[in-house]
Amino acid sequence: MAWRIVHVKEGDLLRLRLDNLEIRKKDDKYYIPLSDITMVVLEGNKTSITTKLMSSFSQNNIALVICDDKYLPVGIYLPYGQYHHYSKRVIKQASWTAKQKDLLWQNVIKQKMDNQIAFARWSGVEQERLELMKDLVADLVAGDKTNREGHVAKVYFDSLYGKTFTRGDDSTINAAMNFGYAILRSCMARIVVGNGLVTMLGIFHKNEFNSFNLVDDLMEPYRPLMDYWINQNLLGDKNYLSYESRLEIIEFMNQKLEVKGKKMSIDNSMQEFVTSFITAIEAEEPEALLTIDLKNFVGEES
Repeated sequence: MAWRIVHVKEGDLLRLRLDNLEIRKKDDKYYIPLSDITMVVLEGNKTSITTKLMSSFSQNNIALVICDDKYLPVGIYLPYGQYHHYSKRVIKQASWTAKQKDLLWQNVIKQKMDNQIAFARWSGVEQERLELMKDLVADLVAGDKTNREGHVAKVYFDSLYGKTFTRGDDSTINAAMNFGYAILRSCMARIVVGNGLVTMLGIFHKNEFNSFNLVDDLMEPYRPLMDYWINQNLLGDKNYLSYESRLEIIEFMNQKLEVKGKKMSIDNSMQEFVTSFITAIEAEEPEALLTIDLKNFVGEES
């Protein structure tokens, strides 16, 4: 099973060599079996990549992520049409009813908010604010028609980083979250596509300019886990996302999460989560959706 995310800070050439990714840096060559790779992240402005290698990436369901000069992912190359019953699955996806989508979204977003509350509790947020978030979650309805998610997010970020904090601030914590969420999004996109789903057709997100509506839906429960990882590993770094910090964030995908009594990597848990999502929405059984729980990542009661 593929497990490795390859991060190339600056390479002269990436090409295919006997079912391996070959990375050339000046006079040095590095080889990594394609069967080990889930995603390749490229930084820098001087790397060349062959179309033959990109074709093999598609055939092996490997995502390619391109970062800008601020090291944030700005582009992703995904496999196309590799799922064996792609047309059948897309037809089903296009026929999902509003009721099906609303019920699944209620489950998905509740997991995110529950994990936010768990992380806030773990971080020492006062009980009064925890209770406020719990009360908001208690009012959650199908489709989150009253935007409980937005209200919980406001209390959550205010409680963690102060009332003057906004997600648009030019700060280390925002830079880290932006990079971390982009990595989550890229990994989830690879899995969504690998399961024959169309990334544009979401269950809640419906932005006509967003090619990843469904991906943005399904990554929601994982965001607070990334918040925890950043808090644990990066808040002491005063630099704007140092190279070491970026590697640490990418390493999140290989961390273990207990799912259904088994420990697996975050990346593999996403595959299980998407598989359960397909079962849940097609059977109209929201309770069949796998639960992503922060305490099973932290390894203790949150």
